[in-house]
Amino acid sequence: MKTDDKKEKPAIPMLASEAPKPNAAMETQSTNGGGGRKGKKRSRKICICVTLLILLIFVVPLVLGLTLFKPKRPITTIDSVAVDRLQASVDVLNLKVVLNLTLSVDLSLKNPNRVGFSFGNASALLNYGGKLIGEAPLPASRVGPENTLPMNITLTLMADRLLTDTQIINDVMSGSIPINTFVKVAGKVRVLKIFKIKVKSSSSCDIVISVANRNVTSQHCKYSTKL
Repeated sequence: MKTDDKKEKPAIPMLASEAPKPNAAMETQSTNGGGGRKGKKRSRKICICVTLLILLIFVVPLVLGLTLFKPKRPITTIDSVAVDRLQASVDVLNLKVVLNLTLSVDLSLKNPNRVGFSFGNASALLNYGGKLIGEAPLPASRVGPENTLPMNITLTLMADRLLTDTQIINDVMSGSIPINTFVKVAGKVRVLKIFKIKVKSSSSCDIVISVANRNVTSQHCKYSTKL
């Protein structure tokens, strides 16, 4: 008599080498995700460093330039005016004046800034009645930080400028000659070797010269500086 029962075969254990392997795609995705996070952190650090560098290069010099090195106005001062030579005579018949005048002018340029002040070639002018009657050059120079540059110039009257002026006859005969001296310099103040600031400084003095004593009896000056 045959039996229909079938004997079950024993399960064969699976070898370790045949175990299912992890999904390669998942490993690659995990690896790429970690690298992306590291790249973002590195980019963030670079961005912060660049921002700090910009602040150091631009902002810090700007703050120093507006505070510690804030530009101040250089001042040109006419300290004294002396008569070196004066010869004056009046030809009443021909209504002419023979006038020879030479002035020695001491002036100074004070720079109150913490940086140097450089100025270009300039001129000192001698005026009478709003008319230019004399001129002397001022060579370009530089005034050190918080320093004063003394200068001496000689202004000589150009006699031909007064040949047709009738007012000078009255002034000479009255014994007093009013004239004006004017000095103007223009230059630059360089702050931290980055910022260049243009500066103009001028001085104007009205003086009165005594014909009899050959000296200056009155002097009134005005000063102006523009940044």
